[in-house]
Amino acid sequence: MQPSTGFNLISFSGKMKILHLSWMVFFISFFVWFNHAPLLGAIAGSLGITMAQVKTLLILNVALTIPARVVVGMLTDKFGPRIVYASLLILCSIPCFMFAMATTFEQAAIARFALGFIGAGFVVGIRMVSEWFPANELGTAEGIYGGWGNFGSAAAAMLLPVLALMLGGDDGWRYAIGLTGVLSVIFGVIWYISVTDTPKGGTYFKPKKVGAMEVTSKGDFVLLLIMKLPMYGALALLTWKLSPTGANLLSENFVIGTYVFLVLLYLYEVYKTYDINGHIFKQPVPESHRYEFKQVAVLNILYFTTFGSELAVVSMLPLFFSEVFGLDMVYAGLLASAYAFMNLASRPGGGWISDRMGRRKTLIVLTTGLAVGYFVMGLVDASWPLWLAVAAAMACSFFVQAGEGAVFAAVPLIKRRLTGQIAGMTGAYGNVGAVVYLTALSLVDYQTFFMIIAASALLGLGALFFMKEPDGHITEVNEDGTVELISVT
Repeated sequence: MQPSTGFNLISFSGKMKILHLSWMVFFISFFVWFNHAPLLGAIAGSLGITMAQVKTLLILNVALTIPARVVVGMLTDKFGPRIVYASLLILCSIPCFMFAMATTFEQAAIARFALGFIGAGFVVGIRMVSEWFPANELGTAEGIYGGWGNFGSAAAAMLLPVLALMLGGDDGWRYAIGLTGVLSVIFGVIWYISVTDTPKGGTYFKPKKVGAMEVTSKGDFVLLLIMKLPMYGALALLTWKLSPTGANLLSENFVIGTYVFLVLLYLYEVYKTYDINGHIFKQPVPESHRYEFKQVAVLNILYFTTFGSELAVVSMLPLFFSEVFGLDMVYAGLLASAYAFMNLASRPGGGWISDRMGRRKTLIVLTTGLAVGYFVMGLVDASWPLWLAVAAAMACSFFVQAGEGAVFAAVPLIKRRLTGQIAGMTGAYGNVGAVVYLTALSLVDYQTFFMIIAASALLGLGALFFMKEPDGHITEVNEDGTVELISVT
């Protein structure tokens, strides 16, 4: 049962209360996840670590988020967003406090790696919002959730250095980071006591089995296993970056062991996927209960380009402006921060446009704009007026972030009971994209880096021709065996 229509953003009751609480807890999760970024100078000085070790902390911060988003998506579908998000926020306060109290690089590295799990909170809210909003408002609601929540990383950059200075002394950064852990616990409790998984009278549809994503045809079974490979590839790439030939954090034997473990884990996932879906090889799934996994695959590819490029560009843009235009880092960082500010309007805007223009058409327009935007960024050099370079970056960021909003306007319309898992996989592809793009950045110059993103956007544009516009209804089965139709139009 969907809540009534009507979208009043200043309301704090019913479905709007759920939306506001959802973006707030997502905001806190990103506030905690990126609490170290603006304090790295103070952290490095306090712990006596090198710049190479600082970069290693940045890598570790995103490493665990790739598998975490898949796992948390499964848990959300099984147990519901209320308990999963509350547990995630409260449990992740532990590595947050560990990082604040670290006295060695090794302690900080372990805590940072574990804290990457909180980045998976995003997928929980996607399922929650989809339960409370009808299809014609879903893009706007998911866009607000993602855009306003994602601003938590920018808020951390603005507020935590000031807070660390106010608290004073060499340990100011510790108190600032520790306070984010306190906020994580507080909002975990607020979330748990304030929300329900569905509107009153609604049914929370759960997957029939947990352990792997359900598919409904033999071809989709093969495609699912293929789409799993880039996630394992990204984890292998991260391992290589931490190996003796990279950051030299891991021993050669540990690296080899990790590669073997990833291969075995993938083989186990193949087995588990067959265990969950083996029935499709014996008896076809009725047409009315099928969904097309290629819809998920297309959205994965698009989020690889959109959110993946955003994470990568946010990481390098201050340095880009500083080196290309000879600016000091403070001024360059201020100019670059405007890229993140765009999230407040761009991502909701992408969802809003998608609600009105249609999912596929919106994604085609925004992905085309993204490709052109990064191509233009690849032309920027010192001969450009600074204002024009900043304008090009801002225009590009609109298409990137609006594209993210449009992707997650479509995710909840594929199969309701699998929304957490679909969001988890698509979200993980965003992190995979960031790993790939940042690795490319370490090997090529800035101009080539932007051109690589533009080229990958063209691949996403090609994939869109295999996507179908969501239409009609999703078929789900209630626990009593009755069939319920959920409108996706």
